[in-house]
Amino acid sequence: MGALVASAALGAGASLLLAGCSGGSSATSTSAGSMHAAVAAPETAPSAAAGLSGSPVKQAQLTALPPPAGQAIVYTASLTVRAADVRAAAARATQLASSAGGYVSSETARFSHRHPADGTISIQLKIPVAGYQATLAALSARLGTRVSLSQRAQDVTQTVADVTSRVASARAAIVQLRQLLARAGTVSSLLMVQDQINAQEAALEALQSQQRALAHETTYGTVSVLLVSRPAPPAARPVKIAGGFTAGLATGWRALREVTSWLLTGVGALLPFLVFVIAAAYGGLRGWRWLARHRSGPRPAG
Repeated sequence: MGALVASAALGAGASLLLAGCSGGSSATSTSAGSMHAAVAAPETAPSAAAGLSGSPVKQAQLTALPPPAGQAIVYTASLTVRAADVRAAAARATQLASSAGGYVSSETARFSHRHPADGTISIQLKIPVAGYQATLAALSARLGTRVSLSQRAQDVTQTVADVTSRVASARAAIVQLRQLLARAGTVSSLLMVQDQINAQEAALEALQSQQRALAHETTYGTVSVLLVSRPAPPAARPVKIAGGFTAGLATGWRALREVTSWLLTGVGALLPFLVFVIAAAYGGLRGWRWLARHRSGPRPAG
């Protein structure tokens, strides 16, 4: 009889648990106070927010304002800057982020062994939302020549509300299961309820981890900065002067070609004048002969 009562109680607890979980999953709104509490305390270590792919995305302008009350926004930006000294620019970017209360979450540097000054540095900065826009403007203006800048603002208000509701439902379900555990009469009932408690606690830890990630992402904006070195001007290649018979022969052949080219150029330039001079001389000669014949007159008959 005790076993039947325990089984019935266990079934009722499981039904109540399922109802609580489904109610938490379908919840679409919470009060502004609970939502603010869910996103108010950031974690010290950076983490990626899970489940954000389904949220709407909208472009952030350079004059973006803080999110309205009750809304959770994830700010991200990508900045490419060309700097004469990428190492100094990276140190300046770190200083600007630290001054705003942020930090460097990752940094990658690549340099050439042959040209140590040439390279790229990629830095990911986490900046508090309150100083995000001012710091981004300073990064764009004070690191070097800005090549490109893109921004994005992602609204995760619905995701934050859903996760907050699911956390509350999971906690309530664990409390009910523990009450049911205290009334379980058999070992099998105890083990079954304990398994459900363990499963709910694992799900609650995952939800709380997602909640902390969302709180961090909505408290800190992310700026990915790519620093590239300026290309050095091409150096003039020195003219190599070779010696020996082969070099002399090549030099003489080169000089002969140049002299021939100059001579042919001169002949081509003088040819039109030469044709005119020849035509004028031929005409003058014919005229002089004609004039000589007419001056001599006809010879007397013998």
